[in-house]
Amino acid sequence: MQTIYIAGGCLWGVQAFIKTLPGVIETEAGRANGTTNTLDGDYDGYAECVKTTFDPEVVTMDELMDYLFEIIDPYSVNRQGEDVGEKYRTGVYSEDLRHVDAARAFIHRRRDVDWIALEVLPLTNYVRSADEHQDRLERCPDDYCHIPQTLLDKYK
Repeated sequence: MQTIYIAGGCLWGVQAFIKTLPGVIETEAGRANGTTNTLDGDYDGYAECVKTTFDPEVVTMDELMDYLFEIIDPYSVNRQGEDVGEKYRTGVYSEDLRHVDAARAFIHRRRDVDWIALEVLPLTNYVRSADEHQDRLERCPDDYCHIPQTLLDKYK
């Protein structure tokens, strides 16, 4: 099993979508690349993300990138849907530099590479989100989500 951290705006919808994908074993809502190891205090530069454990024999990095591009506006900076702010930026992070290289290669093969605002970086810090954010849309299906329901259900 391998792990990447996927940021696609508000993590509630991103987690709901990612957990339905073939080859995804486990997801966890969290924060990537902030400067602290706490949920308390001022904003520390993190991106809302979903820790994604996957089976590379079932789903490849390219396929995970394709899935991500289904649910994001890849040209938007610090905004997805009605969610605005640096913490809602899009990104892919990993401790495994092969994942970082694969994500960058995926983007560079696209015709729209010059307009893509997706951040791709090594993971430097991860903090698990509070329990209230874990699988939020399962517990509170009427909460706002920037991802259309048809996409959330596409791979169920």
